[in-house]
Amino acid sequence: MKALVIGATGAVGKDLVEQLLADDAFDRVEVFVRREVPSASPKLVVHIVDFDRPEEWAGLLTGDVLFSCLGTTLRAAGGQEAQWKVDYTYQLEAAKAARASGVPKYVLVSSIGASSESKIFYTRMKGALEDAVKALGFPGCFILQPPSLIRKGSDRIGEKAGVAVLKALNAVGLLRAWKPMPTEAVASAMLRLAKSPLSGLHTITSQSILTA
Repeated sequence: MKALVIGATGAVGKDLVEQLLADDAFDRVEVFVRREVPSASPKLVVHIVDFDRPEEWAGLLTGDVLFSCLGTTLRAAGGQEAQWKVDYTYQLEAAKAARASGVPKYVLVSSIGASSESKIFYTRMKGALEDAVKALGFPGCFILQPPSLIRKGSDRIGEKAGVAVLKALNAVGLLRAWKPMPTEAVASAMLRLAKSPLSGLHTITSQSILTA
């Protein structure tokens, strides 16, 4: 199988690429990134692209499955408009290109609570993307809605504090659906879904991801 990945340098993306390269079911892994990344495996092909110019790279999105885990934080982006471009526009352009070239499977990392009707910017943005990619009609479309993520080596103070609070609440039986999840667990679920014989549209949310 040939895998395509956008968001390969993020926390989930890094774990996903590592798992793809170790999986014999995949003989080629192509990543689309904005800067050079180490390429030690002969299976790994790195495409350095300008996501603002999809016409330059859209034709390269040919394969068996597109994994979409691109994203940024509001703080890193510098504002809602910039975050929308990364989390929504870039991912949708890649999905459109893959669908146009006949890629049969699409696997997206979204967020718990995603809804285009949400009053919260982040979950509204994620929900709008979900609606847009569903409409593309992939033969197999898998949308994962994980809770807070546990990232290896994270230096985000707010994220660490949030995970700690959720763990404390989970310990007394509260907000179990929001129990923080390791990024490698999300990546593993993405891999399993891509290799499964399932077709159609599937949305997997919260702790169900662990057994997907």
